[in-house]
Amino acid sequence: MHPTKLYSNTRRSLELASPIIMILTPLSPNPNFTLLHPTINMKSPPSQTKSILINNNNNINSNFPFFSNPKITLSNSLSINRCFSEATSCNTNLEEAILIVVSFYKFADFPDHAELRKPLKELCQRLRISGGIILAPEGINGSICGTRDSVEKVLAFIQTDDRFQGLRQVESPVSPEEEAIHHGHSSSSPLSAGEDAPFRWDHVRVKLKKEIVTLGMPEVSPIESVGKYVSPDEWNDLITDPDTVVIDVRNGYETRIGKFKGAVDPCTSAFRHFPSWVEERFNLPEERNNSACSADISKNENGRTGNKKPPRVAMYCTGGIRCEKATSLLISKGFNEVYHLQGGILKYLEEVPKEKSLWEGECFVFDKRVSVEHGLVQGAFKLCYGCKQPVSDADMESPEYEYGVSCPYCYSSKSEEEKERARARQKQFERWGIIGGPDKGRKPVGRAGVDERSREPSPQQMSTLM
Repeated sequence: MHPTKLYSNTRRSLELASPIIMILTPLSPNPNFTLLHPTINMKSPPSQTKSILINNNNNINSNFPFFSNPKITLSNSLSINRCFSEATSCNTNLEEAILIVVSFYKFADFPDHAELRKPLKELCQRLRISGGIILAPEGINGSICGTRDSVEKVLAFIQTDDRFQGLRQVESPVSPEEEAIHHGHSSSSPLSAGEDAPFRWDHVRVKLKKEIVTLGMPEVSPIESVGKYVSPDEWNDLITDPDTVVIDVRNGYETRIGKFKGAVDPCTSAFRHFPSWVEERFNLPEERNNSACSADISKNENGRTGNKKPPRVAMYCTGGIRCEKATSLLISKGFNEVYHLQGGILKYLEEVPKEKSLWEGECFVFDKRVSVEHGLVQGAFKLCYGCKQPVSDADMESPEYEYGVSCPYCYSSKSEEEKERARARQKQFERWGIIGGPDKGRKPVGRAGVDERSREPSPQQMSTLM
């Protein structure tokens, strides 16, 4: 056969067979593979890539010029579960689907805060953002979860208001388990609400409150005065100075699972109790209080009493927002040297290597991760759905622990009637396949005389988010 005729027949055969070759090709074909026809190249951009199907009639559309056979056609729509795009395109799509958690806040003069609620909530719902946001006359505070692109759009929208330029942010990854099911962050999720993301998917709360973090003292304003910020890499030098009193301004259920070495624990059950603790510890004689918590501060103060010059104080909290108010409070009380950790514990755990860290334990967070360690990876603690306190594996071995009902920290404060209600409620959740009833944002049932710690914290109560 003449070489020209042989070439023509061979080319014709390859052109007709090319759809079948593409279907049989693995998902990641050799990127250098090129069909004989000059217009068809597997290196073409993803937008030009076609999804191919040979239907029952063996019809393939003539979108490709070399298909002269009228019985062969190409379909413009995705007709099979095989994508002939480049591997880099698939990787990009995966990166876009990964969920992140961003905590943010900013103190600002915001008397018109109520006007932001509706547009912000609508934007979050449209972008499938979950979490909680507080708007108050003193600013904004929130923690949200979503894809990076969606979260960045929400933060950009908030900062279109000049008062929120420079929004303080801390980003954290979600857990590996949550990453594995990040496809559930959509309406097509096979999972129940709350099982696929740190917060309920497709659900965001935008609340209006008097304060973005509740101290109960409107006269204390971080907008007017605040302590000196200390970066994570300078923090160790400050807190190891013997003349510095290090105070953890978080609550007892948080400090119980981790704190900085040598830090004073006020043992408060709510942030609004912190002002009373300050008054008691720095203005009253030492012999007035002999509790274990007070013994710690006496040691750290090197024998100072409330009648002497206020000591140098370094304070920290989860993400920094409570320290903004706490340092402002101390300045109003006459303290001159007041410092606080910039970005809070979360920023410290993110930036300071574990081998150089002075942090001991894990850091409690107000979402479904419960706790995080160095590198902001998810910790080992779980949540007691009876009281919303963190529990360890050892706690869950206790006879006082009952999933969804009680744990060693709330067992004695709950009546049998409350426990029975919790058991009945938990059975309903289990019947419908929902994990952790009270973690759906419902407020725990309370009664007069119940220990206040049994009502706090709720991962959906965002007032002490950071």
